[in-house]
Amino acid sequence: MQKPIISADSHITEPPNTYIDRIDHKYKDTAPHMVHDEKLGDVFIVKDFPRPINVALAAAAGKAASELKTTGAKFEELHKGGWDPNARMADQDRDGVAAEVIYPTVGMILCNHRDFDYKKACFDAYNLWIGEYCAAHPDRLIGTGQTAMRSVEEGITDLRKMKELGLKGVMMPGNPALEDYDSPIYAPFYEAAIDLEMPLSFHILTSSSDNFQTRGPKLNSFLSIIRGCQDIIGTFVLGGVFERHPKLKVVCVEADAGWVPHYMYRMDHAYDRHRYWLPAGTLSKMPSEYFRENVYTTFQDDYVAFQVRDLCNIKRLMWASDFPHSDSTWPWSQDVIAKHTVGMTADEKNLVLHDNVAELYHLSI
Repeated sequence: MQKPIISADSHITEPPNTYIDRIDHKYKDTAPHMVHDEKLGDVFIVKDFPRPINVALAAAAGKAASELKTTGAKFEELHKGGWDPNARMADQDRDGVAAEVIYPTVGMILCNHRDFDYKKACFDAYNLWIGEYCAAHPDRLIGTGQTAMRSVEEGITDLRKMKELGLKGVMMPGNPALEDYDSPIYAPFYEAAIDLEMPLSFHILTSSSDNFQTRGPKLNSFLSIIRGCQDIIGTFVLGGVFERHPKLKVVCVEADAGWVPHYMYRMDHAYDRHRYWLPAGTLSKMPSEYFRENVYTTFQDDYVAFQVRDLCNIKRLMWASDFPHSDSTWPWSQDVIAKHTVGMTADEKNLVLHDNVAELYHLSI
């Protein structure tokens, strides 16, 4: 029998008061806030950002491709479920989804803010808001918090606070304030994440390299945004993080999964052939073995991911709807799933659509 479908990656649309109402008073006057621009529509203004954050594509799920644009949106016209948890229930029901793991929208872009003190204040405010949002329907809205990772000790404190708020995981900034993520200094943080059962998520668009700047036509930039996540996963695997912390769980979010078999093969080749002149961390197994065990990947419209399930670890593949973003399969998720899972057994479908995410986040749905 088909188990309830869980989206492993969905989003909210931060309402105008998300940060202003909850941020440290020191940052009250500079907190991210929404304004209306005659040309751009409703946008978020962020201190020291070169341009406003448009919200049009953040809630464009269900629109025809020809209707997608970055400007002209009005907040009140966006999907209400993006900020109203009760309205979200109807959105889930329409799409045939029983629960969603929730990530931010503006918060993704804030990961790249250079002022880590400001970023910390914004993330603290967001964690309070997303905790409130998910508390309305905790069995169906699975919240993830954010940490600025200004220090290892503070990161651990953030994890504990998120846990107290009922959040189930943490979305990490692609670039930490200190050394890179393969540094041994993070050992206490990783062990805390293991003990608290808080998986670490790395989402596209949260690294400094995810800037849509690439050669060729603008559409070519869309193909480049998974690279930041790949670089992070390579850092964890080849840097020996999983060797030192074998129970650590990392989620590669919205970067698709069809590339995983070749990426694992390429890592193994690099390690086997080039590790002496290109040193890596201490590894007792081949790189692909760490990837297969410790790394989860989420994807939405990725037919290839289903087809290569036998070339990677099917117990680490997790389908997602990405609602309400422009790349979402909502409200056609059932059609997409039916088309992409042809030839799969019921057990295989349940793993990718329910079991893997339910096990990772200890869900009872």
